[in-house]
Amino acid sequence: MFLSASLPQRIVCLTEETTEILYLLGEEDRIVGISGFTVRPPRARREKPKVSAFTSAKIERIVALKPDLVLGFSDLQADIAADLIRQGMTVLVFNHRSVDEILSLIRILGGLVGAPVRAEALVRDYSGRIARCRAVSSQQHRRPRVYFEEWDDPPISAIRWVSELIGIAGGDDIFPELAASPGGAGRIIADSQEIVRRAPDIIIGSWCGKKFRPEKVAARPGWQAIPAVAKGDLHEIKSAEILQPGPAALTDGLDRLTSIIQDWQQREVA
Repeated sequence: MFLSASLPQRIVCLTEETTEILYLLGEEDRIVGISGFTVRPPRARREKPKVSAFTSAKIERIVALKPDLVLGFSDLQADIAADLIRQGMTVLVFNHRSVDEILSLIRILGGLVGAPVRAEALVRDYSGRIARCRAVSSQQHRRPRVYFEEWDDPPISAIRWVSELIGIAGGDDIFPELAASPGGAGRIIADSQEIVRRAPDIIIGSWCGKKFRPEKVAARPGWQAIPAVAKGDLHEIKSAEILQPGPAALTDGLDRLTSIIQDWQQREVA
């Protein structure tokens, strides 16, 4: 942990969620570089230089910015982290993949930049939203079976925090055994007919940056037997709203999941 006298003043964020958190904490002036995939908050794209993608980065440009801290996410950025460490950079890579770990990330970042009180206030706000969603969903007469598709070819099911948010919103992920896998390769559904057999009531697509095509999903062989397809319950949630393990998933992502599931519930009751 940084001492108060040596808080990082020049931070590069290699993924969106740390950028968004620092803005929410009011510490955006510390950020000197961001990921090119950053869309939240919108002003970050106007204000900060873009120095990385997700699995690649402009190492020389990052070094030229003279950051005293670089923030990354997951083993997918391990090579970037190693290159920066060889250049003498201080790098901190998080592996937050659950709702609780996202909340923990907010607390850790708050401590790193000397804003623990504001960080704790954010955590209380998000925890309160989650508790209210749980309370509402606990009153439902039946929980819908939900298939969340992160990618279409090959089909990849929900990562852990998305699976947990589905549960919080009142649904049941039909592939909970795959959700714990940290990488997409571990969540590939080798036999797409297994999705048919698990008969989801709702299908949600979030194709990691490309547009979800419900008509193509509905046309897959044998999928007409799926309740979600038969009733037209195919929905899209933008990847920027739910596939970043940060505030967006706990706010816009959870809100969209809740809306989809509550709409389904109302039709079932009617």
